[in-house]
Amino acid sequence: MKLVNIQAAKTHLSRLVEEAAAGEEIVIAKAGRPYVKLIPCTPLATPRTLGGWEGVLQMDAGFDGVDADVIQLFDGAGVPTPRRAPRKPKR
Repeated sequence: MKLVNIQAAKTHLSRLVEEAAAGEEIVIAKAGRPYVKLIPCTPLATPRTLGGWEGVLQMDAGFDGVDADVIQLFDGAGVPTPRRAPRKPKR
């Protein structure tokens, strides 16, 4: 751990950042007392790997099949017309 006063940290910030990125902990002091710590940022989580269910999970043979009624709805055939709710009379 390296202790640096705040004035020296202002002057040599680029060098201190490089040292911190390399893994060294640097403490910046104000009036001789530790004030902040400069440490490298590390990723919070590891990247996710895709897959992993091969051979464990099986899909039903008709899983990708589409129902004929759904196809008709997308084609516009058999689409119900919207109805309006009856109005209440004004008093």
